[in-house]
This record gives sequence, C-alpha cells and structure tokens, in this order.
Amino acid sequence: MTVCNGFIDSVYCGSGVDGKGLRVVVFLCGCNLRCKFCHNPETLYKKGNEVTAEEVYEKCLKYKAYIRRGGVTLSGGEPFLQKEFCLELIKLLHSADIHVLTETNGQISDDELIIANDGFIVDVKNQETDDLAAYDKFLSLCDKFKKPVTLTNVLIPEVNGDKQKIRALSGLKDRHECVEKIKFLPFHKMCAEKYERLGEEFLYSDKREPADEDISAAYEDL
Repeated sequence: MTVCNGFIDSVYCGSGVDGKGLRVVVFLCGCNLRCKFCHNPETLYKKGNEVTAEEVYEKCLKYKAYIRRGGVTLSGGEPFLQKEFCLELIKLLHSADIHVLTETNGQISDDELIIANDGFIVDVKNQETDDLAAYDKFLSLCDKFKKPVTLTNVLIPEVNGDKQKIRALSGLKDRHECVEKIKFLPFHKMCAEKYERLGEEFLYSDKREPADEDISAAYEDL
C-alpha cells in the first residue's frame, strides 16, 4: 500500500451532529475559502499535524464499538484539498465496514472522491454571494452517483436570513434528488477566542447570533 501523508488538526470522538449516529470527526487542515464566520479557523491558518492515513485509521478503529451505528466524518478545513490522503483513509475505513461521510464546502467537484464516500454534508456558503452554480455542479455528481446529501447553512440573520437567500437553498434541494434535507446551523461568536489566539481578526464580531425564532422562521421560508 502506498503511504500517503496528510495534515490534520485533530480527531474527535463523540460527535452527534456531524452525520447519522455517533461519529468520529477528523478535522483536516487547509481550505480554499476564507469565510469571515468560520468556526474552525485553526484549520485555516495552521499547517496542522502531518500524519499517515494508517495512523488516523488506527485511531478511528479504537472507537469502532462506539460508532457502529454512526461512522467517521471527514471535516475541516476542506477535505477535498487532500484528495489522495482522503481516498486512502476512506479505503481503510471501508475495509473495517465503517461508514464515511465528508463535510465539504462543495466548491471542488471530483468524481473519484465523490464515488468513494458514502454521503456528504455540504455547507452552502451563501453569506457573501448569490452564485450557487458550484453547488449545482457538485450536487449533480451526487445525483449521478446516488450519494445522499444533507445541505447545511450557517444562519446569520442580517447577512443571509432573508427570504430570497433561503428560497435559493430550497431551489437547490428541489433541483437535486440527492439532497435529503436542509439544516440551519446558528452562527456563534464563541470562536472569536480562537481568532484572537491565532492573531487573526474575527470580522463578524458585530453580527447578531440568531434566536430560536430566527431558525424557525428560516425553516418556514424553505
């Protein structure tokens, strides 16, 4: 087997929000975007720890008994930037019958990686753009290869909480059979301390965190 190194920030066991069931989440480093509201800036501005796919696999395998109804989620950062590493890690995890999802920003469409995964969480970054063409391209491949997708969206009321942006999300779901559901994620400022530790400015410090009624209204507008 070819040894393929990757760069990760951490491996976390016990997530109940990154896909079906209890999951191990592998946070990969590097991203092709610089979202002002990113909750994981440590994956953007740090090189991370260099590891082999085998090392990460062995770490995940320790938790197999706990994640038998869930699996492993590759997150970041943007996992699609580390294609060969992810392909090798997914192959190893599948050899142990472990379900694998990748959480992605959907900007990089790669047939091989899409085929390798069991499904996707696609975080739609509509906060500073109305152009969703890249998501249509990615989701069309998921349609083709029959990969289930959950669309997520970080809701910032005064930025992307209007009906037009929310209905555009609904349009993505309507156009693509692979999309099973849309899930709104509340914007939080708790990540501001991470930016401070990294010596970076948190540019959304003046934005309002959504209340429960904002989230409810967004679902009603779909």
